[in-house]
Amino acid sequence: MEKISGQPSRAKITLLLCFAIAIFEGFDLQSMGVAAPRMRAEFMLDNAQMAWAFSAAILGTLPGAILGGRFADIVGRKKILIFSILLFGIMSLLTAYAANFSLLLLIRFCTGLGMGGALPMMITLASEAVPDQHKGTAVSVMYSGIPFGGLLTSVVAMSLAGDAEWRHIFYIGGIAPILLIPLIMRFLPESNDYLQRKVQAQQTTPFFEVLFAKERRMSTIQLWISFFCTLVVLYFLLNWLPLLMGAQGLSKLQANYVQMGYNVGGILGSILMGVLLDKLRMSFVIKLIYLGILFSLCCLAISPTVALLALSAVGCGLFIVGGQSALYGLAAMYYPTEMRGTGVGAAVAIGRIGSFAGPLMAGFLLSLGQSSTIVIGSSIPVILIAAISALLLVKKPKQPVHLVQSSGAR
Repeated sequence: MEKISGQPSRAKITLLLCFAIAIFEGFDLQSMGVAAPRMRAEFMLDNAQMAWAFSAAILGTLPGAILGGRFADIVGRKKILIFSILLFGIMSLLTAYAANFSLLLLIRFCTGLGMGGALPMMITLASEAVPDQHKGTAVSVMYSGIPFGGLLTSVVAMSLAGDAEWRHIFYIGGIAPILLIPLIMRFLPESNDYLQRKVQAQQTTPFFEVLFAKERRMSTIQLWISFFCTLVVLYFLLNWLPLLMGAQGLSKLQANYVQMGYNVGGILGSILMGVLLDKLRMSFVIKLIYLGILFSLCCLAISPTVALLALSAVGCGLFIVGGQSALYGLAAMYYPTEMRGTGVGAAVAIGRIGSFAGPLMAGFLLSLGQSSTIVIGSSIPVILIAAISALLLVKKPKQPVHLVQSSGAR
């Protein structure tokens, strides 16, 4: 049986391993975009089929996040994380061996199940590895691995010259997380907070009570709205930014520079915003994030030169990816230990609906013949809704780390 210890090195090991896992998640998230042109030619896919190929993994993250978060509160964070990474790695590897379109969709959906189960575990483990005053920083450091993985995908993609080499990116994305599992089993400590609650043998809180008990109902709804709306914009840009830049007259190389600027900004923002969340007043940080998003989107829509577009993309990555990182930290703060996995998992799942809806919304507007400026501008009202909801959330007191007794349990 694992011992409950308070060694400072536990936090460093936890953050390092969760950061490594996040790199592989970020790598896979952008692998489909890299593989898409060659995959489309090999399988002779039309635009609608490619949309489903992109969306299958995102759809899989919905049940993955909910089930992973729920079971983590019952059997432990580490066990669910290991299972999720194993599933994610195997399915990412099998993507390279998909023989037809139907099998590709099934494999990518199962890849999403693993990815969806892993992310709430990484957020929960990172937040529970440190004291309350450092939770935002811890989650942000972990989450910065995702845009770093996206940047790594771009670097790997440049070395894949042949049409048949689209499979190589899934070999890397599948084998690497599987090789990480022995290190996780050996070195990753289970959450001290979880072990302490397990020793007290407290009864598991029912799922809907976790989310909608009187003292958490509005916090849950406000978190969900902020997650959904922010991820609508994040994934809209993640998927469509190169194409939108092409529509503004940029070459493929120039569009890649803009995309890389977005990823670099995301790496910086995901760390910076979490640190600020711990150091400054939460309402000030939320205002800074969403004002930064609005300003960057406006600049991206109207910038006349490649240099300004790249700089605007850095700003979008800095504030949008950084803002999402801060929201993950907030989600961990607003649920007590014994229900944190469930609460964070549900919020991640709602966010994934936004990540599915964002690219669809952009594709619909483009199919109507709207310009890239109009498409980018259409995300501004969505961000305003996210900002209002997040500001209402941080005005509420956070939940205690542990609940003595759930108010609805009798």
